[in-house]
Amino acid sequence: MIPLFTVGFLEIELLDVLDILLVTVLLYQLYKLLTGSVALKIFLGLLSVYLLYLVVRAAGMELLSIILGQFMGVGVLAAIIVFQPEIRRFLLLIGKTTAFNNDRLFRGFPWRRDQVEKLSLTPFIEASKSLAAKNTGALIVFAKSSELKYYAESGDLIDAVISKRLLMSIFNKTSPLHDGAVIISGNRIKAARCILPVTENNEIPASMGLRHRAAIGLTEVTDSVVLVVSEETGQIALVRNAEVYRNLSSADLRVKLNQFLFDTDQKPAAVPAPAEKSVSAA
Repeated sequence: MIPLFTVGFLEIELLDVLDILLVTVLLYQLYKLLTGSVALKIFLGLLSVYLLYLVVRAAGMELLSIILGQFMGVGVLAAIIVFQPEIRRFLLLIGKTTAFNNDRLFRGFPWRRDQVEKLSLTPFIEASKSLAAKNTGALIVFAKSSELKYYAESGDLIDAVISKRLLMSIFNKTSPLHDGAVIISGNRIKAARCILPVTENNEIPASMGLRHRAAIGLTEVTDSVVLVVSEETGQIALVRNAEVYRNLSSADLRVKLNQFLFDTDQKPAAVPAPAEKSVSAA
């Protein structure tokens, strides 16, 4: 391959530039994944030990080199054990963005199109409005490409027809199912009282409670859309890709759900107040 330019005795080719760019992107994604968590400090600690090992070996300190060498010999296995949650999140993030996992690939098929169009948004909008008026918290997850089986099994499986009354009953403060999330999959209420992963992002505003943090945490690793009703303020919010759209009216909620679930650009006839968008730094 013909070199692009030369730096001293090094000949830089196009493949070298591409290699450097890919490594830069990988390191940046790794930094975003670890930042704000204890894992970043552990990673820096392991890096410091490795640099110390290189210095000790270069200085010819044999005994210390042997000790640190044994430690570095199991470094890969130790890293897998220590960073197991981060590795899992990274693989989920890759799986989330993979083309074969994209719902749009299958939306053109007749059976897939019918399945999507059957979901009625009216029960969710009416239930959210009623819950917000009573300052009753709610957490509703709309599964897209993944059925979220792992998270559904953390709660109580229901497999019920969607209705406003059922949603109101689930999130009633005296209901044993109200504490947790409801997962909507296959146009049915698949499960209730489900446990969602809470985001480890330390830059989330203090005004967002545990429900918002759980919604952000789930959308960081899946392509789901999460509807949140705040128990403290009664505000309605939608979360997708770790982005929070707060203070939604009923009209805004319908527009956003149509946009996020069906990729439509429907606009409301009248919007009383613009929704506030809060983007969490991943």
